[in-house]
Amino acid sequence: MKCVVILSGGQDSATCLALATRKYGADEVAAITFRYGQRHAVEVKYARRLAKRFGVKTHQVVDFGFYRHLTTNALMDESIKIERKAGAKCPTTVVEGRNAFFLLAAAVWAKSLGAKELHLGVSEADFSGYPDCRAAFVKAQEKAIRLALDYPIKVVAPFMRKDKAYEWKLAEKLGILDVIANETVTCYNGIPGEGCGECPSCRLRREGYENYRRNLRRA
Repeated sequence: MKCVVILSGGQDSATCLALATRKYGADEVAAITFRYGQRHAVEVKYARRLAKRFGVKTHQVVDFGFYRHLTTNALMDESIKIERKAGAKCPTTVVEGRNAFFLLAAAVWAKSLGAKELHLGVSEADFSGYPDCRAAFVKAQEKAIRLALDYPIKVVAPFMRKDKAYEWKLAEKLGILDVIANETVTCYNGIPGEGCGECPSCRLRREGYENYRRNLRRA
């Protein structure tokens, strides 16, 4: 196995999975999905579909049920409003330390498979203030994981410096534009495709698509 892709079922990770399978072939790619009490847990179902869509046979779904004992946020508690409060660095949707947990767990599994790369779709260009989507975090976590496992794993974040318009253009290039548009769940309310159109994630996705279409018209 060449790599493990952290697959949420959303636009970023689905495009990331498509890139990995194009590079290595589906038989050399594994995917891992986490269920942590998210209100949009339907994304797990879509992650399973995406793995099958791209021919990935090795797909692990891992339960992080302990998360609710550690923290609370708008993605795990529907009574909390999805918003960015005045003066707050992050919106209420931030799940504290999520990518740190995900990367370590995925790395442990990757080592058992003999894979030496972890791929994830985080982006610093439009990360909404999430601290664990920054390049500095990913680099530091990679170093920590290598020390923890004594294993030369590499964390690959192909969209770190890219925005959603770039991802839409890449999806078109890969021939998966319809898949990304209709078979992914980016919406915080768990509505596939275009989503609710109101939550921050949907607005970011729509803005990226509009910029992608605008750039096409200019070309």
